[in-house]
Amino acid sequence: MKKALAFRTWFYFRMGWSTYFAFLFAAVNTLVTTYYLAIERLPALKEFFPTFAYYVIFLVATGLPILVAIGYIHYKKSGAFKAEADISVEANPHLYRILTNTEALFPLYLKMSELLIKLSKNERLSEEETNEIISLQNQLREYMSKKTLDSSGKPNK
Repeated sequence: MKKALAFRTWFYFRMGWSTYFAFLFAAVNTLVTTYYLAIERLPALKEFFPTFAYYVIFLVATGLPILVAIGYIHYKKSGAFKAEADISVEANPHLYRILTNTEALFPLYLKMSELLIKLSKNERLSEEETNEIISLQNQLREYMSKKTLDSSGKPNK
């Protein structure tokens, strides 16, 4: 448990640092650096941004919509996020297991729903339907007996 606690703490620290602290620090650093090293020394730009506050307001007003649009494009319109998600599923054995479990269970869910409808109409199951259920059960038993992960994180076949 101590080992897991240490890794969990390290993970939470990295998420807090990279997602929040580093982001805010980088934003403030960029604003201060660009204003005091570039804008303050160029008279033409100093006319547009007479104070640091005007500069920050302008960048927030124009930068936020642009960055939101870029984020939207990243997630919804480009292939970049799909590639990231694919890599996450491939690399994470827990996500990979969820995917393979789902693929194994869907045929059973479908057959069970078909049979429930038939039984709700007081119809008897045919021999073929009974054999199909037994076959699905056997497939699931076999799958469950082999559900361990190998060293690559993929299920053993």
